[in-house]
Amino acid sequence: MAGLAPVQEESNRILEIQQDERRHFEEFSTIYMNLTGVQPTPQLNEGCHDTYRDALTFAFKDEQETVDFYLDLADRAQNPHIKQVFKRAAADEQNHAVWFLFLSRDPERTSTKRQNDFGAVGALNAQTLTLPQMLTYAMQDEYLAQARYDAILAAFGYIPTFYQIKEAELRHIAALNALFERYQIPMPENIAQTLVSTPEIVKNAFAAGVQGEIDNIAMYDKFLTYELPADLSIVFNQLRNASRNHLAAFEKGLGREFTS
Repeated sequence: MAGLAPVQEESNRILEIQQDERRHFEEFSTIYMNLTGVQPTPQLNEGCHDTYRDALTFAFKDEQETVDFYLDLADRAQNPHIKQVFKRAAADEQNHAVWFLFLSRDPERTSTKRQNDFGAVGALNAQTLTLPQMLTYAMQDEYLAQARYDAILAAFGYIPTFYQIKEAELRHIAALNALFERYQIPMPENIAQTLVSTPEIVKNAFAAGVQGEIDNIAMYDKFLTYELPADLSIVFNQLRNASRNHLAAFEKGLGREFTS
């Protein structure tokens, strides 16, 4: 869910909730060990939903149900310590439910806020990055590029530079898709159409292309400062180099073919 969040602030909040859940798991495991003498063997029955909105809705309902469950266990517990653990956990779950409800209905999610936490700009604004977040930001940036080029081509007709780079970006998406599948990371929600606008003149379209590639190159430069698995390092290097080629073409404003 943190990887699906459209802004870093929301991602951080979800990771804080995750830490509470980790503490609950450790406390419940200790209680289970004390009662049974064996380690618990929990099984994961639910995966994360494909879209952020669906994940928030599911999480809210799940937290609400868990509150009632924990309070019932607290009422039935005879041991004062166990009773207190479940009461405290129920209070945490209620707080989580409130946050998930807030995140799903927050009216302050403006387009500007989303732009600052989406794609390359979001990656550059992030203080720290996990592997899932890197892949998410990279894919979001490809979504933005596709939406930007679609808008430009629809407004101004066939411009070779934009068309050819758009085709190259589709290959970038395919390369990133393979990494999402390999590392079993949920695909991010595509809201790029809501974040792009059509330039008034072709010159501005080229300027937008230049800025997009500059941000993209800086994003991959940042990713490559981390210690990465070999496959990610190779793909990120390839995509950064392709963006450098695209940047050169946009700066010249020429419609030539690309093989990157």
